[in-house]
Amino acid sequence: MSDNRISVQCVVGDIAQQPDVDAVVNAANAQLRTGGGVAGALHRAAGPGLAEEGRPMAPISPGQAVLTGGHDLPNRWVIHCLGPVYGVDKPEDQLLADCYRNVLTLADEHGIERLAFPALSTGAFGYPVEQAAQVCATTLEAILPTLHKVRLIRVVLFDEAARQTLHEALSQRLTIDPAG
Repeated sequence: MSDNRISVQCVVGDIAQQPDVDAVVNAANAQLRTGGGVAGALHRAAGPGLAEEGRPMAPISPGQAVLTGGHDLPNRWVIHCLGPVYGVDKPEDQLLADCYRNVLTLADEHGIERLAFPALSTGAFGYPVEQAAQVCATTLEAILPTLHKVRLIRVVLFDEAARQTLHEALSQRLTIDPAG
């Protein structure tokens, strides 16, 4: 199933360097602090204001999403989401689906049209890329028809193998933008 109103892209790149989107999604830790991976890259690029703004919202739970400003990032917004730690937070698939669903619902509620996701939970949180790609694809297929404001969903991946895995999972369920 596809939704022609919403473009879905998969690209290799740096989540902190997506100037043409309104919001980037942070693979956050529960305290919304800087860390490694995506959270570290976004916090370094955004400056200390990002952690300061997030502090009163913490802690967040797996699957939960919260919104802050983008600070020194080229994006107006950052949507922070705590993905599940694979093998620890159960049920992993439901919590990861909650991440995508809650981020997209929050974006839609705030009129955010263009957003970029990392591959949530696949780095330090150990979620296998193939399984995470299937959860992402299934969740997007279900939620896209319910969105009214979102027009672009870009998933920014760390390497070509991860991009190919997600592209294959998404293209089984959705029409993927040839640009990504």
